[in-house]
Amino acid sequence: MTKIEQARELQTEGFNCSQRTLLVFCDELNINRKEALQIASGFGAGMHHGEVCGAIAGAIMVLGLKYGHSEGTDAAAKEKINNTVRQFNTAFIAKHKTLLCKELVGMDFSIRENMEEARKTGIFKTICAEFVDDAIGILEEIIKEANNNAI
Repeated sequence: MTKIEQARELQTEGFNCSQRTLLVFCDELNINRKEALQIASGFGAGMHHGEVCGAIAGAIMVLGLKYGHSEGTDAAAKEKINNTVRQFNTAFIAKHKTLLCKELVGMDFSIRENMEEARKTGIFKTICAEFVDDAIGILEEIIKEANNNAI
């Protein structure tokens, strides 16, 4: 099963876009599933405010775990994470013109009624699923490219 297929299945289990994006990379990142779900839980629906799309937030978590720095003086690691996040953002914007949830879905989730409407109409299962699919696809390309460059 591909990561995109896994993410679609996770949606049926009630996980948000950020959780699904991060969770499908847990095995290769060697991180605990429960902790990943908890960490990403507050980032769905643009942090429940329509801001940066949760799929993007989850993708940046993946990049941070894969390439991020844990030493404040590690300039090479800082450059690596900065470059990969920029690369991801540029690719996502090229496909969707924005990183903002409320612009992507055309609805501001800081308004409670909009969140309820989105749930009723299935926006999270249709429109948002596309953004998760694309975030995962872009991540896979970035990671593959990085692995090829490391050889």
